Amino acid sequence: MRWLALCCRPDAPAGDSDALAWLALSFTPRVARLEEAVVAEVAASLRLFGGARALRQRLQAEAARVGLGLGAQAWGPTALAALALARCPEPARQGRLAERLDALPLAALSAAQAHHAMLARLGCRQLGELRRLPRAALARRFGPALLSALDQAYGDLPEAHDWLTLPERFDARLELPYRVEHAPVLLHFAETLLRQLCAFLAARHAGVRTLRLAWQHDAMRPRDVAGSGALTVATADTTRDLQRLSRLLAEHLARTTLAAPAGEIQLGADTLLPLEEQSAGLLPGRTAPQERTTTNALLERLSVRLGAGRVREGRLHEDHRLAEMQRWQPWPAPPMPPNSAPVRRPPGPQPTWLVEPPQPLRCDAQEQPLYAGPLVRVSGPHRIEAGWWQSGGLQARDYFVYRSPARGLLWVYHERFPDAASTASGWFLHGVFA
Repeated sequence: MRWLALCCRPDAPAGDSDALAWLALSFTPRVARLEEAVVAEVAASLRLFGGARALRQRLQAEAARVGLGLGAQAWGPTALAALALARCPEPARQGRLAERLDALPLAALSAAQAHHAMLARLGCRQLGELRRLPRAALARRFGPALLSALDQAYGDLPEAHDWLTLPERFDARLELPYRVEHAPVLLHFAETLLRQLCAFLAARHAGVRTLRLAWQHDAMRPRDVAGSGALTVATADTTRDLQRLSRLLAEHLARTTLAAPAGEIQLGADTLLPLEEQSAGLLPGRTAPQERTTTNALLERLSVRLGAGRVREGRLHEDHRLAEMQRWQPWPAPPMPPNSAPVRRPPGPQPTWLVEPPQPLRCDAQEQPLYAGPLVRVSGPHRIEAGWWQSGGLQARDYFVYRSPARGLLWVYHERFPDAASTASGWFLHGVFA
């Protein structure tokens, strides 16, 4: 049994068949479309996945993960035999192939089903009865295609298939069955394309950070309306999780207004990133990849609901000035270039919030800074002399970490060369720790 025939559920969208074929490519490179089914030659993959049963269970699990509903499935020594057994499940799966195929109705083989009316008048209702007819007379009346299909199904003739290959980038279109006027309704149809995308990514062993959903407006739109619209969805990390992408796309569509009714949608993902498979741990831990992915998914949805720039991510930045060594960017921040040099870590603790501009502080009799009462030094000083290359001028400062009983940990600096004309003490509050 080296061929596996896979069929989608009868109520599945048309695009699910393509997604199923791409998913099968993640298990074997020999995948072909055969009428309504996808057939995969898996003889070389059985040992890798631990046998036929384990491979089939793994494929079913992957199909469920990307939202594909599998229908009939069957094994066979030939592709046509596997398809015939999938179309007409038999009660008993034991016995030789010829005996099992002989018991199937004519509908199991498309070449025989095409002549069903004439064959029924001849008394043929099963493939075994059709095989017992004289071959020469059968070829003269029904053509050689029927005999070729029979011989290929029973393994007497070799089969030829056009093997499927994966495209370099994902780009799928879907014509809507009716004109959609509200953007959230597009999600129902976009999920079909998302299932194709996730199956494509599984075959590529990759994930995405950005994807683009575009739609074509109706031809009867107003003259001042563009012919199309689009939105870009960005994730915090590389993923191919169908539910996560679907929820994030729903958040974006809920805040989108269509300028005119849409009649066609397109989903594209130009940049594919390798997705490393995580091994399952024996015990759950705080650093589990599932927990990190859940946190990122929550922050992605919050950034869409609260608006751009309301959720921010801190990133280290190469600079000699302590206050410039951190940058806060809207979530999710773009990934670092793959060949970029590592950023130098700050020499000391960095505050969660910077006070801009720095707030002048008063001093006590001992020239120590005050802020809501006396302060207790925790660490410091850390001296810097930098910034002469910018318009702000040279920064000559000593940075300290102080503890305030009323305000917590504070980031304070002292000007080494204060302005003589200034009445300030030279002490400034520059940051607050969380």
